Amino acid sequence: MTNPIQQEARQILDTLAFTPFDQCHPLSHDFDTIPGKVGLYAFRHRIQGLLYIGKAKNLRDRLRGGHKAFLWGWLARYDPDDVRIAFVTLNQWQKPGLSCH
Repeated sequence: MTNPIQQEARQILDTLAFTPFDQCHPLSHDFDTIPGKVGLYAFRHRIQGLLYIGKAKNLRDRLRGGHKAFLWGWLARYDPDDVRIAFVTLNQWQKPGLSCH
């Protein structure tokens, strides 16, 4: 039997891993479609699936500020059209007293 925190974690991971690729956000220079909120994000490849999962106090700023997964993408010579970002903001999941560090 899983506890509520495990259930919540599974739901977040499932959202990051299984949101249809065409509903994920394309890579951009400004990431205006990504909210400036606390959350978890995943770089997803169209065929290979999850490339990286991370957390941020401000999703948009984290992505605008550069990220090693971008470097990995360039080094692996991924087509930028084959990599997108899925995210979950934590304000919809957080319970009182929990925080993201």
